[in-house]
Amino acid sequence: MGSNLAGAGIYLVQTFFGIYILFLMLRFLMQVSRADYYNPISQSIVKLTDPPIRPFRTFLPTIRGVDFATLAVAAIIQLIGVAIIMMLAGYAPFSPVYLGWVMLGLFSQILDIYFFALIAMVIASWIAPYSQHPALTLIFQITDPICAPARKLLPPMGGLDLSIIIVFVVIYLIDNYLVVRPLAQLLGVPAGVILGLP
Repeated sequence: MGSNLAGAGIYLVQTFFGIYILFLMLRFLMQVSRADYYNPISQSIVKLTDPPIRPFRTFLPTIRGVDFATLAVAAIIQLIGVAIIMMLAGYAPFSPVYLGWVMLGLFSQILDIYFFALIAMVIASWIAPYSQHPALTLIFQITDPICAPARKLLPPMGGLDLSIIIVFVVIYLIDNYLVVRPLAQLLGVPAGVILGLP
């Protein structure tokens, strides 16, 4: 019975902390890509994430589009979530290695956001190529900074933008072979502890 309650608690922490961290990382990518602030979805994300970020703005400014205040809040919330999960699982609530887990998890989540945003962009280009829906507009704006360099290497041909394939391949290599999975194994990240990590 106790293990079932602990499992339920871990699931709830992963779900609610994970969703909020997802919104924080979306906000981070919106600022990096200079997405339209007046997009209604952007406005909702900003309103939802602004309360914990506002105090950090006084000493962690945005530099060259990198919102360090949002990153700091995401890292702190992720660290609290990891501490709660590890405590529920019967381990120490804090260990220095958790910091590495947190940073790797945030990086992995950025890759996941890009990956699924690109999938949504490809599907939208087939079924609604001229849609001005705010969600699709935001997706195009977020993914543009990583797609633009690929388009220079492989320009659109006959109306087909094959450069996205290059971006998919790079994300896959970073996620599975070059950075995320090797570091997760090196740091001993338990499966399912951090959103975005295997």
